[in-house]
Amino acid sequence: MKHSKFSVKWCVMLPLVLITTIFLWAVPVDFFGIEGLTVVQQRVIVLFVFAAMMWMSEIIPNWTTSLLVIVISLLTISDKGLGFLCDPKYGTLVSYKSLMAAFADPVVMLFLGGFVLAIIAQKFGIDVTLARLMLKPFGSRPQFVLLGFLIVISVLSMFMSNTATAAMMLAFMAPVLSSLPSDDKGRVGLALAIPVAANLGGIGTPIGTPPNATAVRFLAEAGHEVTFMQWSVRMVPFVIIMILVAWVILQILFPFKTKSLSLHIPEHPVKKNWKYYVAWVTFIGTILLWATEKLTGINSNIVALIPLAVFTVTGIFTSQDIKEINWSVLWLVAGGFALGTALQGTGLAKVLINAIPFGSMSVLLVFLIAGLVCYFLSNFISNSATAALLIPILIVVAEGMADPSAANNVSFAAMGGTYAMISFISICASLAMLFPISTPPNAIASSTGLVETKDMTRVGLLVGVVGFVLGYFWLTKIFPF
Repeated sequence: MKHSKFSVKWCVMLPLVLITTIFLWAVPVDFFGIEGLTVVQQRVIVLFVFAAMMWMSEIIPNWTTSLLVIVISLLTISDKGLGFLCDPKYGTLVSYKSLMAAFADPVVMLFLGGFVLAIIAQKFGIDVTLARLMLKPFGSRPQFVLLGFLIVISVLSMFMSNTATAAMMLAFMAPVLSSLPSDDKGRVGLALAIPVAANLGGIGTPIGTPPNATAVRFLAEAGHEVTFMQWSVRMVPFVIIMILVAWVILQILFPFKTKSLSLHIPEHPVKKNWKYYVAWVTFIGTILLWATEKLTGINSNIVALIPLAVFTVTGIFTSQDIKEINWSVLWLVAGGFALGTALQGTGLAKVLINAIPFGSMSVLLVFLIAGLVCYFLSNFISNSATAALLIPILIVVAEGMADPSAANNVSFAAMGGTYAMISFISICASLAMLFPISTPPNAIASSTGLVETKDMTRVGLLVGVVGFVLGYFWLTKIFPF
């Protein structure tokens, strides 16, 4: 089976990607039918197509594609690239420094700090302690145990990797699942609580999932700053509502037969020395600084580096811990940022605004189409890759609709404008959970052997539809930025 997939990717998909890329690179600029398009801008379009096809087919790992995109950009559209290609006569070139800066973008640093916090939380049992404390109030009734798991997983996913949270909570849930009778449908509901809560919980904070970070970064680049607290104040209530919706759906589809469940989460064996207390204080302090950004004036991206500094200086974060950082996610996000920089830096963004009559299109239609495309793609490719591909383009769409001369400017502004559209797209990326391949938490739930794909698809579709509709009204009517 693996050999077959390998053969299809390398013998069919790779030639298709290469032929398409070379064709679009070689055709005359007029082929695209975009007035004012330059050769350099044509290359950016080709890079977008190449990245999209590579991310969808996953011929090579997604983070590798991102790295390749940055290198190709540096060589072909930067002011320090290949001399015969990077001539100003071909169009406006991008500063090579701005492309390379994608690796150290402030939002990448925000994520780096989040990863460090998650690693230390696992190392010193902070995550287990929080899980024990948060699950304790839910007693032994199966319905409330399910709610407990949904809440705990979603809260942890706001600050930790969704995948790490799902893997950890599966370990806690395993004995509970094994204690239930084999004919109890509630087992399936409990197993599905893992991906549902992990995916929904990530929506709550800018560091919860890469699509959020991508949205925040491009909003800031377009002049729409969003603080950690501004994002969380709007998104956490949305997550709470969606968790309650998911709780009801799981109970209806997979009712419990068992009347009582006992939870036994073992304590994490850790020595309670000074390092343990420094880890706790830094963990709590970082979250408080993120929550009080407007009061302290310290940017969230800067706050994210505080735990890294404290933990490395004190020896709490070691050279071995560095290996645990999910560098592939950071590089994947960086590739999306580089594409956005290319889009803006070459002037392609303005050309697209002028070429496509976004101003005359229905605002509702643009929201729905953009959201559905994002949702569809995120079910088949990484939601990080989807956000990295779509958000830079949709920022251009949003700015075009926000133009005072646009026919629908008033209605777009009334619906939350650029803030609402880009935030909605990040929600759509996180709602995609139809199949085991959709997200790592989905795959983890599937690994229990209790969840059939049809069950996952049913729950994912119901949660997705409710989340899509609620997300649209939440950001455009109920709680706009």
